[in-house]
Amino acid sequence: MSREAFLAGLGAAILKTLFLTLRLRIEDRSGLLEGRLAGPVILCFWHNRILGITFAYNAIYPGGRRGVTVLTSPSKDGEILARLVGAFRMGAVRGSSSRRGFQAQRELVRLVREGRDIAITPDGPRGPKYRLGPGVVQLAQSTGAPVLPLHATFSRGVRMKTWDGFIIPLPFSAVSVTIGAPVHFPETPTDEAFEEARRHLEELLNHGAD
Repeated sequence: MSREAFLAGLGAAILKTLFLTLRLRIEDRSGLLEGRLAGPVILCFWHNRILGITFAYNAIYPGGRRGVTVLTSPSKDGEILARLVGAFRMGAVRGSSSRRGFQAQRELVRLVREGRDIAITPDGPRGPKYRLGPGVVQLAQSTGAPVLPLHATFSRGVRMKTWDGFIIPLPFSAVSVTIGAPVHFPETPTDEAFEEARRHLEELLNHGAD
């Protein structure tokens, strides 16, 4: 067994145990959980909220949908994350802005067109924190899929000393997740219009972020 496989298996076991102790509070402004969004969506949230969103996905993701694929880094840490999300029945595409970016974007477009939901942390894998890269808006424009901004807060948690202040919820705490209203991104005729669209989504995600 490789180091990555071992760490991913250990992490998945620890997380599944932790998740059994957590309480979920959900606010769905999108209609996703009620089945009002028939087509694929792009789930977008900050990197330091990964555990809160994974917990919510594991608890409430609608069974009638075609599943979620996560964009992860092509690094060794990304390999661990790809294996970890696989333990929670999610797929993974490897890529970042600096490595395999074009190939990853092409794979994501194909998956969306096949009806699969996509999950992206637009400030990952290395930041800057709470800075939204262009990829999620480009994917939304290429596919026509709406973006759902996701927010997660924790009643009690530990903030790691990492670039993003990664948050680990403490056992027996509450995780509050808000699914924002769908945001559509039509093609933009100018760079200025694209930057305005990018900044709009960034501001939506930053609302309530700490």
